[in-house]
Amino acid sequence: METTEHFIPLPILDSHEEAGRRMAVMHQKLSSARGQEYWRSLDELADTPEFRKFVETEFPSKHELWMDPISRRDFLKMMGAGIAMMFFSGCRKPLQMIFPYNENPETLVPGKPLFYASALPAGGYLQGVLVESHEGRPTKVEGNPQHPDSLGATDIFMQAAILGLYDPDRSQTITHRGIISGWDDFLGDLRQVLQEQDAAQGAGIRLLTEMTTSPTLAKQIQDFIQRFPKARWHEYEPTTRANAVAGSRLAFGDIVETQIHLEKADVILSLDADFLANGPGHLRHARAFAQGRDLTQGNRQMNRLYMVEPGPTVTGASADHRLSLRAGDIENFVRSLASDLGVDAETGSNDAEARRWIQAVAKDLRSNRGRSLVIAGDSQPPVVHALVHAINAALGNVGETVTYTDPVLVSPQDPAESMRQLVDDMTNKKVELLVILGGNPVYDSPADQPFQKAMDNVKLRVRLGLYEDETSNLSHWHIPQAHPLESWTDGRASDGTITISQPLIDPLYGGKTPHELLSALTDESPRTSHDIVKDFWKSRQRTISFESFWKTTLHDGVMAGSALPTRRPTLRSGFAKPAAASGSDLEIIFRPDPTIFDGRWANNGWLQELPKPLTKLTWDNAALISPITAMKLGVANEEIVELSYKGRALKIPVWITPGHADNSITVYLGYGRTQAGRVGTGRGFNAYALRTSDAMSSGKDVTLRRTSDHYRLACTQLHHSLEGRDIVRGATLAEYRRDPKFAYKEKDFPKPDETLYNSPKMDQEVGWGMSIDMNLCTGCNACIVGCQAENNIPTVGKDQVLLGREMQWIRVDNYFQGSPENPEVTNQPVPCMHCEDAPCEPVCPVGATVHSDEGLNEMVYNRCIGTRYCSNNCPYKVRRFNFFQFADNKSESLKLMRNPDVTVRERGVMEKCTYCVQRINVAKIASEKENRSIRDGEIVTACQAACPSRAITFGNVRDPKSAVSQHKTEPRNYAMLGELGVRPRTTYLAKVRNTNPELA
Repeated sequence: METTEHFIPLPILDSHEEAGRRMAVMHQKLSSARGQEYWRSLDELADTPEFRKFVETEFPSKHELWMDPISRRDFLKMMGAGIAMMFFSGCRKPLQMIFPYNENPETLVPGKPLFYASALPAGGYLQGVLVESHEGRPTKVEGNPQHPDSLGATDIFMQAAILGLYDPDRSQTITHRGIISGWDDFLGDLRQVLQEQDAAQGAGIRLLTEMTTSPTLAKQIQDFIQRFPKARWHEYEPTTRANAVAGSRLAFGDIVETQIHLEKADVILSLDADFLANGPGHLRHARAFAQGRDLTQGNRQMNRLYMVEPGPTVTGASADHRLSLRAGDIENFVRSLASDLGVDAETGSNDAEARRWIQAVAKDLRSNRGRSLVIAGDSQPPVVHALVHAINAALGNVGETVTYTDPVLVSPQDPAESMRQLVDDMTNKKVELLVILGGNPVYDSPADQPFQKAMDNVKLRVRLGLYEDETSNLSHWHIPQAHPLESWTDGRASDGTITISQPLIDPLYGGKTPHELLSALTDESPRTSHDIVKDFWKSRQRTISFESFWKTTLHDGVMAGSALPTRRPTLRSGFAKPAAASGSDLEIIFRPDPTIFDGRWANNGWLQELPKPLTKLTWDNAALISPITAMKLGVANEEIVELSYKGRALKIPVWITPGHADNSITVYLGYGRTQAGRVGTGRGFNAYALRTSDAMSSGKDVTLRRTSDHYRLACTQLHHSLEGRDIVRGATLAEYRRDPKFAYKEKDFPKPDETLYNSPKMDQEVGWGMSIDMNLCTGCNACIVGCQAENNIPTVGKDQVLLGREMQWIRVDNYFQGSPENPEVTNQPVPCMHCEDAPCEPVCPVGATVHSDEGLNEMVYNRCIGTRYCSNNCPYKVRRFNFFQFADNKSESLKLMRNPDVTVRERGVMEKCTYCVQRINVAKIASEKENRSIRDGEIVTACQAACPSRAITFGNVRDPKSAVSQHKTEPRNYAMLGELGVRPRTTYLAKVRNTNPELA
């Protein structure tokens, strides 16, 4: 177990009496509050002694909490020695030789980046991207505005793909039984087995892939099956849409893809569907949902979102009303709702609060026929999906807010059943050759299907993978897989639109694509993935101008007119079987981790250190439970418990989570890796050890046993706390309509002459500023990783996060309002405010933090001597300090990743958000060349570009016609801590909820 000294732990509740007392304190505090009461943690709400001590230290990184505290005398000794060393060694980095081009490439302008359209996979679907390339080095991912699933935005995984590309732990050599070998040797070994299988028509061959939408790969697999008719193709991913597929078959007798159109919906009910953060098309859904909540430009209308879910999610935090309900009880909720809406469904039992919700929601849906939408999450059973199809049909939503197409996935198999068949065949020694293309089934296959043991019966095991992981370790041949940004392939978006994914760089380690490995199975002379993909589409396009079609498709990133046509399936009747029995037993819920997903991102430091939405945990997973359940069981944060389920056990720490359903435990998948590179190996706890094929999403009758052990969890929720101040503001839509200026206070915007500082002279034509609409922010964290990728921000590791030393330049704070059982959540992104009267500037003894004439608070890194006076004087706590040499200057591949327009900071330097000054300068140079002013919207900061909901607006506040200036004239506009008179250039638009009076 990892331990860290000098860190203040969260309290351990040793008795039911102590837990009950603290719950009573929380409710008493809320009941006696006057006006709005926001809180950030249960300890803050209970005002525990531990929390008071935490706040009094002001910073987790205060010197008393250092790993190795030293006295003032020792510090001065070390300082003197350090200064002496400077005279001997100098202050410069080691010199390195650089070499110019012998011949400059024709399209290359040194220092000017190029952008190429490509795509990144997510569950088999492709998301369109534009990738920035400096002299042939991909350095940044942006969304492709023309792609229907990105619309110019990105998520955390798309941003982190750059770090994955240059990961020095990626597989770099072909190995045979652990010994380095070559491609030709592999082909010789493979062809020998294939020749032996010719007579048996491939009866001993099995192909295992992840889910795919690639037409080219589908054609290759078809050719492979034609050559070996008795071979079998299996698909498996630990997180799939099998329930949605089975639900459509149950409702329609056919498999269809459901397309939702949130921009047309006035009332939305989500049933355990985190559609703003997960699943096909989630970026498109976030954009469409935000359109219905945009109150700028005089709009006074909003959509309304109801959320029913067991554990808090990004979508649940954005809901106007949220009901915490066990995963196993949602089916009964849906049955009763369907019955109220005229759908033939046997009702189940519901508690009083659920019945109140059903009545109010059914009434609201009926009042918005054709303009409402009901969505089921992939984790819900097939009958829930079928009932949702029937509800949407009964409400007249089909053809309006819901449409249907043919399946997008090439073969929408049930992954658990497909894996069961494969394991049975291997166990019975029917498999001579197993070829695994991607995935990691040894680690993430169901616990009741012994994939690892069954592999021992296979004569030749071949694995194509990005890493030498748990599955590669048991394979005879391991082939390095090319990264998606090194690969040629194709695939579909969630609406069926085709994208050709082109590489941005040659494979760094000679990796192969699935197309190339399949070609080795079927072609006498293996082909490149470029030729395979291009030849496939050439055979499909009978036009004379194929080269023009090909170049246009590559340039745009989408194939024009390739979206699947809509269809109108016929709804069947009588599909709803008797209702499931409801109980009060403890249930377990399995969910992909919000930051490392199913484990494939475990070695990505950016994502490991990214605080998870709502819990703010980093570098670990935990068992999430509600405050009431924790009180009943007598457990506390960071206490290790043993979960037992179907004869299997897992020890894991507890994390008490406001808003979680009672009698329910959520565990995140993706941790507990035994072979995942230097970053991901050995972190967290392997929830796959409990997950079985008949309970891929949730299961009943889990038991919890307390142990005497505890485990440190690195949580950032209380870091940089602005406790007790007027930080966030919100109201209901009705209150907003009565008083549009509910958030405005005179103290937010003091007059220019009301200052103790000597205000710097400002450019009268240009002044940069930002507005963040908290009504649109979903808290997805894309802005954090986008900023990290753009600005070369390092990770610091778990021990340093425990000390409050995380380095991200922007954070997303969560504020709770209401009872701990089911609070409302407000997300607030906090970058540097770029104050006009910045309190950090006058205290710097060397003038390292200065003000530009365009209103930017700038850092001169070469001047900074690390006094940290500026950080102490910053009321927003947005400055970060390099306590150690956090930037990795040793790994050669990581040097290629860095943005050359941004300085890589050294130890002892303060750093922070710069409003992406490098992007500002690029636009300034371009406008000067063309003898014009900078256009509004021409400069897009990294956080703004990543945001799928367009919550961030940036521009010239001196221009009254600019979008950011228009936002700052909105009645909801307010300045965080405006009463301090520092005049922040970043302001906020207050949160508004469209609540239903019947559920108030």
